Amino acid sequence: MAKREDGKETRLRVLKSACDMFSARGFRKATVADICLKAGANRASINYYFGDKAGLYMECWKYAVDLFGEDLFDSAAERSPEEELRHYIHTLIKNLMDPGEKGHFSRLYMAELVNPTGLIQDAWYETIEPRRRALHEIITRIMGGRPDEETLIFCEMGIASQCRILLSISPNDMEYFLGQTPDPAMIKRLVDHVTRFSLAGIRAVGP
Repeated sequence: MAKREDGKETRLRVLKSACDMFSARGFRKATVADICLKAGANRASINYYFGDKAGLYMECWKYAVDLFGEDLFDSAAERSPEEELRHYIHTLIKNLMDPGEKGHFSRLYMAELVNPTGLIQDAWYETIEPRRRALHEIITRIMGGRPDEETLIFCEMGIASQCRILLSISPNDMEYFLGQTPDPAMIKRLVDHVTRFSLAGIRAVGP
């Protein structure tokens, strides 16, 4: 039993180390040697647990996406669909800006945009699809009727784009645009704005 637990711990250490390295350097510049050194593991552990560097990269994506999205749909029975949407937007913005583990996904995503590997497309779609459908359900409830699939997708893209813009603005530029250093109070105002803006748009294009 102790040996099995040690194996799980080693696998997790390697996975977390790889997430750090891949999100900071990208797939090609992150080396197996550096990942293992940071994890305190030998190079054979990557082959044993993940097959190779590419397999480790794909597992990092799955781990990062699950960690990033685990609280996006923290549903509460008493919440209205409007409150559910605000929770989604707040969590998405908070996780996108997270400097720690929850932010690994956004950094991996940006690295993949700049230097595509072609390794994660199928796994990426498979992982995000249930979350997309959950957001579509919230949008449908806000509309009060079932829209066509294209309208749902356009609404989804509009909401996500308002949040993802934060990934393309440097901290210095954000401070310049806002005239202040982003703080929790400002983030709350941004969440409120994106929520109001999104609700108005959803209702305007609904059936």
